[in-house]
Amino acid sequence: MADFTRDVTGIPLWLLREYLVEEGGTAKDDRTVAGEGWTVHLTPLADHRVGSLTVGRVRVQLTGEPAALAHMHEVLEKKLLRAGG
Repeated sequence: MADFTRDVTGIPLWLLREYLVEEGGTAKDDRTVAGEGWTVHLTPLADHRVGSLTVGRVRVQLTGEPAALAHMHEVLEKKLLRAGG
């Protein structure tokens, strides 16, 4: 078993959960999604504040088989990429 943890800012927990379900996962509850060889736990964190702007944050904890983790890490990086402009 291996693991990977990342704090994500600006994407709500419900949307992260949806991304994981789109990749073949099954929502076990509001904060846990499991797929073939992987499980993700989503934990809401305190909002990030910049002046009057408040942005939500979620901790993504991915555990599972190394090959499955490598694939899901790649998938999440693409989903979480945000272009400016």
